Amino acid sequence: MPAQDDAFRGLDPARTDPLNAPVLVARRGRGYWSARPGETSRALRPDRVATAWHNHQPLVIHKPATARRLGLDPVQLEAFDLLELFAFINPAETPPPTARGLAAALDVELPGADPADEIACIRAIARRLLKVASIKLRLPEPAALLHEAAQAGWIWARPLIQASGAVPPADSWGLKVWGRLPEWQEQPPEGRPTQLGVLPEEAVQRLERLTGAGAEPRPEQRRYAMHASLAFAARHEGQGPALVLAEAGTGTGKTLGYIAPSSLWAEKNGGTVWISTYTKNLQKQIDDELDRLYPDPDEKARRVVVRKGRENYLCLLNYQEAMRRTDTGPDRAGLVLTARWIGATRDGALYGGDFPGWLSELVGRRATLDLTDHRGECIYSACEHYRRCFIERAQRRSRRARIVVANHALVMVQAATGGDDQYGPDRFVFDEGHHLFDAADAAFAVDLSGREGEELRRWIAGRETQRRSRARGLRDRVGDLVAGRPAAEEALAEAMRAARALPAEGWRQRLEDGLPEGPFEVFLARARGTVLARAAGDADAPYGLEAPVAPPAPDFIVAAAELEAALRLLEVPLGRLSEALAGMLDEEADTLEPGDRARIDATARAISRRAAGLVKSWREMLGAVEEGPPAHHVDWLAIDRAFGRDVDVALKRRWIDPMLPFARVFGERARGLLVTSATLTGGRLPVRAKATAPEGDGDGDPPAGVEAREGPQTRDGAETRDGLDWRTAFTRSGARHIAGTPQTLSLPSPFDYGASALALVVTDLRRSSADQISAAYRELFLAAEGGALGLFTAVRRLRVVHDRIAAALEEAGVSLYAQHVDPLDTATLVDIFRAEEESCLLGTDAVRDGVDVPGRSLRLLVADRVPWPRPDILHRARRLAFGGSHYDDAIVRLRLRQAFGRLIRAREDRGVFVLLDGALPTRLTTAFPEGVTVERVGIAEAIRRTRAFLHPQAGQDRDRRDGAGLPLPEASGNNRGPAVPGARKPGDRQQDNRRPDDISG
Repeated sequence: MPAQDDAFRGLDPARTDPLNAPVLVARRGRGYWSARPGETSRALRPDRVATAWHNHQPLVIHKPATARRLGLDPVQLEAFDLLELFAFINPAETPPPTARGLAAALDVELPGADPADEIACIRAIARRLLKVASIKLRLPEPAALLHEAAQAGWIWARPLIQASGAVPPADSWGLKVWGRLPEWQEQPPEGRPTQLGVLPEEAVQRLERLTGAGAEPRPEQRRYAMHASLAFAARHEGQGPALVLAEAGTGTGKTLGYIAPSSLWAEKNGGTVWISTYTKNLQKQIDDELDRLYPDPDEKARRVVVRKGRENYLCLLNYQEAMRRTDTGPDRAGLVLTARWIGATRDGALYGGDFPGWLSELVGRRATLDLTDHRGECIYSACEHYRRCFIERAQRRSRRARIVVANHALVMVQAATGGDDQYGPDRFVFDEGHHLFDAADAAFAVDLSGREGEELRRWIAGRETQRRSRARGLRDRVGDLVAGRPAAEEALAEAMRAARALPAEGWRQRLEDGLPEGPFEVFLARARGTVLARAAGDADAPYGLEAPVAPPAPDFIVAAAELEAALRLLEVPLGRLSEALAGMLDEEADTLEPGDRARIDATARAISRRAAGLVKSWREMLGAVEEGPPAHHVDWLAIDRAFGRDVDVALKRRWIDPMLPFARVFGERARGLLVTSATLTGGRLPVRAKATAPEGDGDGDPPAGVEAREGPQTRDGAETRDGLDWRTAFTRSGARHIAGTPQTLSLPSPFDYGASALALVVTDLRRSSADQISAAYRELFLAAEGGALGLFTAVRRLRVVHDRIAAALEEAGVSLYAQHVDPLDTATLVDIFRAEEESCLLGTDAVRDGVDVPGRSLRLLVADRVPWPRPDILHRARRLAFGGSHYDDAIVRLRLRQAFGRLIRAREDRGVFVLLDGALPTRLTTAFPEGVTVERVGIAEAIRRTRAFLHPQAGQDRDRRDGAGLPLPEASGNNRGPAVPGARKPGDRQQDNRRPDDISG
């Protein structure tokens, strides 16, 4: 076929036969190379792997990760990466990017831990994918994209064309994939829903339908559903929202427990219930559970919408412009894979949806994640893709859906701004309700910062340099709308001129050089100087710095006044422009097309939010520099840093209690609120004080010199009934600010934690010693034989421990992954950890919260320190407002409960929780479930107990060997670092009887 010959002219014929290509499997510092099928693999040093790799293109899984394990540069190397092949053949599927992950997705026999098994598995995966390709890729659209990939030089193109016989069709959309997407149509509004209530017995009946006949009786779940139905009771004029606080321990079945009354209310009233979560992981779980309610995919597509913020979705216009700029090479090949995904995706979400998180590292951000909708870029109905837009489609679907699953931040913004629906929802379920406080804190925060200022300038002025950018300014977005309207045109021109006072590109370097330009940059320079002057010996620290505003220096006051005046010159014309656009909706009501009306309305509201919202708030903050912030707020100055470099300078303002604005918004809008979590309360309260927390070290401990006393000494009263700390739930849910008395319920987990879990606090480690902490992590992970999650309160300690233990674990056959080290998103890292039962994962709070890893994949959880809140300016203000030490204790209990909750996710799970910080106060041990006895032990005992609990037979064999007086070899030279009592030799999981030295400091 001539077209095919043209596509491959000049290509190396050796690149066309991946089934006979070498296979490379990498371990840390060592590669295993099999030159051809049936040949025994050879273990090679990285330099020899590099030589072989330069001469051949091997089969690999995840080329960048493979190269990193060998210390090689992936950019300089070519390979047949099976992940790219999978993404082309099976778009919108998201298996973990490992051999086991792909094998499970393709029903190929799972490999063992031996490299030879993995090599055989890789060859089997390649055969399976090419067999599937021979069928799937004969269809016109994939065939067309395959030939586009060939023109771009994609390494898999020729083998796939040969395997499938794909011929480019004469008529196809190719990379112009938007042409194949269906257009949405405007629908008449459904009107305001009725307000019929849901009775508890009705909720139970719906629950029984969802669980199905023959399901195991779960009385806790029935009770939960009945209680949740109170949030869907009928409400009458003058009544506040029905507020229900429900704590349900892991295993209760709360998700179906609230889906039952939610779905029933939506059906009875023709309305929409918004179910909100804090993490994308839980959104996916809820979406999966909704398959029970709507088993028919078409009906579910009509009734259920998973909503995310605009910045999560691919913008078709950005994709089109990237396609026009890129003719060939890796970016073009990456766009081919993105086009395959666009044609298959459920909702177009690049984050938290069906886009593989690992694909952007393989083909680059420019062809993937950089194509999202950025703030201020959207031109609404002026875009040629408007009627195919993923965001517009999701918004319209959500107006007619029965259930919308979203995140806390989006729900709060929608409620505060009126959203995109005339009536909007008035029944809400907030799962992961213990995070409502944090979500509200972020949603109602204001930062007058260099980064925000630069973003606003780009939003108004658009692209001002020759650098490649898709930024569209106000003139691009509204120029045609205001043409011929002198007042509006003048307002637009004034706003464009006034925007020059905002930080321009390069402002960070100018601040470092002492050469700020314009009033905004001068103010930032004064703020930065204030923070550095007050940071004393921490000025060169790698972490962020902060300082109080008071007392402000004279030059700082002058800079604030000049910036306030400059911002007023921006706020006024923006306000006039917004009013002019809004006026068009009335003046031309009888002639505007629906798309134009939507465009004008959305643009006017966006400008208003910037003028009446952001810029006005900035002016208010600047006006309070001398006298201080208004009541219920706290202001401070900050330098944000990453890897020791300044990335932002800001004047920050926060609500001391962010649930005040939350309650104002939802108290007025909502008729029913269910706030639920497995850790909604502050847990069990201690009866009396027994210990105090240690003094802080500036890294998350209580402030130095402040006694960490017990919280309330009584269990009486509405906020401490049943021995639980409901005071924390009332504070963090906003219940104390919403009219009426909330209905409360707390159901314990049905799991037998006393039999299924250990909780150990290690008392003989010096926590400031990186050697000791690293060695403890290493030996505990080896004792568990993988399946371990390490939690850290500081990223820098995580990186130190990772560097010190990765090689030893790899030598023992245990793979180690780490947030903030591996360039993969958290969800992908957790997917790998879940799929690889012998792997370990290090992470921070994003891993601690909302991650569901049932079974053997998570059997040990090790935390480095008591998770005290950092005693920063904001925390000190809140500590003073919310009860002093009780507030500190409540936060720690919540974090400990969340961490321990990751460990036991099903009845058959068994796990060990180890805290490497002997300074845990006894009063905080009530964070652990009833039945769990917290034991204080040395590290040697913790290692022994971990091994014995998770591997009882191996532990007994070890004890018998140690007791028989067998010779105990000395620790030999290896890469493990300091030894720990009870340690085993790497690679010897079942037979190790040496007596290692104590941890060295």
